[in-house]
Amino acid sequence: MIQPQNFRILLVDDEEGIRFTIGCLLKQEGYQVDTAASHIDAIAHFQSCHYDLCLVDISLGASNGIDVLRDIKTVSPSTQVIMFTGHPEISTAAEAVRLGAFDYITKPVQPRALKSVCQLALNEKQLTDERERYRANLDAIFNSISDSIIMIDANGCLAQFNATAAASCGYTDELIGREAAGIEFGCEGLCRTALLETLRSSTPREVRRFECHRPDGTLCIVSFKSTPITASDGTATGAVAVIRDETPLVELEHSLMRRGQFHGIIGISEQMQRVYSLIEALADVPTTVLIHGESGTGKELVAAALHHAGDRAKGPFVKVNCSALSESLLESELFGHVRGAFTGAVADKVGRFQKAHRGTLFLDEIGDITPAVQMRLLRVLQESEFERVGESKSTKVDVRVVAASHQNLAELVKQGRFRQDLYFRLNVVKIELPALRERREDIGLLCDHFLDAFNRKFSKNVHALSDEAVRLLRTYSWPGNVRELQHAIEHAVILCKGDTVTRQHLPQELTDAATGAAPPAARCSGTLTLEEALVIANGNKARAARLMGVSRQTVYRHLKGDGRE
Repeated sequence: MIQPQNFRILLVDDEEGIRFTIGCLLKQEGYQVDTAASHIDAIAHFQSCHYDLCLVDISLGASNGIDVLRDIKTVSPSTQVIMFTGHPEISTAAEAVRLGAFDYITKPVQPRALKSVCQLALNEKQLTDERERYRANLDAIFNSISDSIIMIDANGCLAQFNATAAASCGYTDELIGREAAGIEFGCEGLCRTALLETLRSSTPREVRRFECHRPDGTLCIVSFKSTPITASDGTATGAVAVIRDETPLVELEHSLMRRGQFHGIIGISEQMQRVYSLIEALADVPTTVLIHGESGTGKELVAAALHHAGDRAKGPFVKVNCSALSESLLESELFGHVRGAFTGAVADKVGRFQKAHRGTLFLDEIGDITPAVQMRLLRVLQESEFERVGESKSTKVDVRVVAASHQNLAELVKQGRFRQDLYFRLNVVKIELPALRERREDIGLLCDHFLDAFNRKFSKNVHALSDEAVRLLRTYSWPGNVRELQHAIEHAVILCKGDTVTRQHLPQELTDAATGAAPPAARCSGTLTLEEALVIANGNKARAARLMGVSRQTVYRHLKGDGRE
């Protein structure tokens, strides 16, 4: 029901009596009413005020009411217009309706008929205004959506598109009404084909992440979803498609997949991304894992990542270097012993397996264990129990074993130096670590990491490497892998007095390799001469050995040979 006080009416008639009579009648109903005596006067009113309804006499003296109607619809298309006349003519009535008049009534105007037609006209205006607001809201939503939207009608012709579709695909107003199948943007047309299939089958379609070649030549990754538009009887009257550009999301996912650091492991190369994925896949399963890689590739870091990334992270992470202990000591370390089990066993000892209960045991250099230890280890892996040295009672444990070796265990099996059944038990899943020379794109990232670490350690402020230093680091073969690079950066940070590492700060092995010079005889197998390492380490032999990447025994052996031990 309309509220008359909310509507304004303009009455246009050249007879003052009619203006007064009809004006009073409408005001009594509650309408806001203005009057005009001529064509010019009527248009002047519209320039200063908006009218919901206009009553216009066909005959305005020298003017024609039809001209007034035409001008009103030009100035204010939403205004409803009712024409009235004392001399009705069919042709005039038809012309008025054609130009947008709501109705055509005759004089003398009956009050009841006037009230009724005014209410009908204003009801129609309310509905029209509501539809227009709804359409405007839809258009605003339609064009504010960042996805491309395309609509086709029941005949498969383009009916509408939004601004995003215009910008992304190249749709223009000239294409409205054209068959969608015949529109060509230089792409494969998968979107339009799927949209037409939705119209034909009256079923939604969805295509996830496919390549889209845009008119400007750019390649995007988009997802497509279409839905049929149906009438109340279920027949398809069209179809609409939403096309989402997922290129930024895909790029972000790829960026996240190419992680530069994972649980302390540094590397952005494809090889390291595969290692990260394997670690994630294996982290929560109890499967035994064998890690293979050259010395210095980070096998212990991978073992730690397997532990800390999984559900055993709250348990202990226990490490054993199998190559550093003799057979008897290794058995004691792994399984423990009871007092008196052998000479020197003055008290009970808890072994590493027992310490690693509900956690992870990392067996480094597993290829160096003796056949006797191999047999005992196999039993623990098969039965999850063991006996301490000198004890007959078995102890049950829940331990996930991660083993590592720089040796080819399969080759050791062929040579009879490693049990085949133990090899199969250890080699359930293998993680192959690439050598540093196989992932040179990681060298810069590793250098930045080590620079930060050694700046903090030595209270230095070394920020960068010179171009020449970077070139040397990237072309060197790195037989000692990441460990050797770490020592090289430590050496450089110690010697560097400024904020940039240059060629002269790098270990001589690197510069010799670049020039093809033979290494000096006084060198050990690491990256420093013994004299340099001892000076840098202030005489600490263990520290000098770490700087050189060799064992302490090697340093002691060289010192004895020089008569300094």
